[in-house]
Amino acid sequence: MLLDPAKALLMVVDIQDRLVPHMDGAGPMLEACGRLIAAARRLQVPVLACEQYPQGLGPTDARLRGRLDEDAILAKTRFSALGEPLIAERVRTADPAQVVVCGLEAHVCVLQTALALKAEGRAAFVAADAVASRRASDKALALQRLAAAGVWIVSLEMVLFEWAGDARGPRFQAIRDLVREPVS
Repeated sequence: MLLDPAKALLMVVDIQDRLVPHMDGAGPMLEACGRLIAAARRLQVPVLACEQYPQGLGPTDARLRGRLDEDAILAKTRFSALGEPLIAERVRTADPAQVVVCGLEAHVCVLQTALALKAEGRAAFVAADAVASRRASDKALALQRLAAAGVWIVSLEMVLFEWAGDARGPRFQAIRDLVREPVS
């Protein structure tokens, strides 16, 4: 199955001030998430972000927060974003057939959110280079478990090129700079 921007939603999970500094590979993960958000916005793919207990873990990292619509950032306490009624309702209202998930932590909130999306009958895609955990071993186990459960494990570039579809098409022209250069 190929990703289609007309059927997709991007879900950004818990990339928060007090979590990011403790993640293995935080810098590359932030860059990949920034590029995913930029591509989604340019291709009119809806973006929904969540924050795990923001009173304690802080807001979404400032490097990404400015790229998100304020009303697209929702607080939660459940580890699965779909366990939060408001987030679940927003996903159901958007009714995407495909959801690309990025964020933190791969083995906790990303994993539980992706499995819940799959259980709802949606095609869930986790961008491996756009997720992180405190320990690389936890991320690796999460990606293995997700794949075994039928969640699609993809990379940033897989998402970008599948959303673009054609090197001569307008979608690729809109995001081609994101393929080569990180977003600043």
